[in-house]
Amino acid sequence: MEPIKNPAPAKPEDVQNALANEQYNRVQTMIQCYVESIGLTKEQTYGAKNNNWLWKNGSASIEVFIHTINSPSGGRRDYLRVFSPLLEIPSNNLLGFYRHLLELNDLRLGVKLCIAPNAQTVFATYERDIRGMDYQELTTCIRDLENWADELDDQLKAQFPNWSN
Repeated sequence: MEPIKNPAPAKPEDVQNALANEQYNRVQTMIQCYVESIGLTKEQTYGAKNNNWLWKNGSASIEVFIHTINSPSGGRRDYLRVFSPLLEIPSNNLLGFYRHLLELNDLRLGVKLCIAPNAQTVFATYERDIRGMDYQELTTCIRDLENWADELDDQLKAQFPNWSN
């Protein structure tokens, strides 16, 4: 019988990647559990092409996904991202409109209003690094965004009826 040889020690980056993959998979499972907890199925919500979940909460469209950012050093960070389109950017009174959005950012804790590059839509969004995230926190993040988005899309469209499509 041959003696057992010690394997080469794991590199720190291999361990970090394994932990990141484990956390990524765990958060994907938690998202699916949340979807099922609100009475929806994977078939109704999951888009394999974009690796995202989409559904409606009241009048708000909700999109949930994990965004990965790779660093030049080989590491990575994964973020839970929850989005909801609210309304189109107006063609007039932009200063007043943007000021109003910034004031809403101050009042709507945990959710921020943003505009993606090269887009004409204002989004409510929530983002958080997934490290250490548990199911309770994930559900709080998604529910907060769902509630704010459902309130804000109606409020902004009513407040600026000529500014949205």
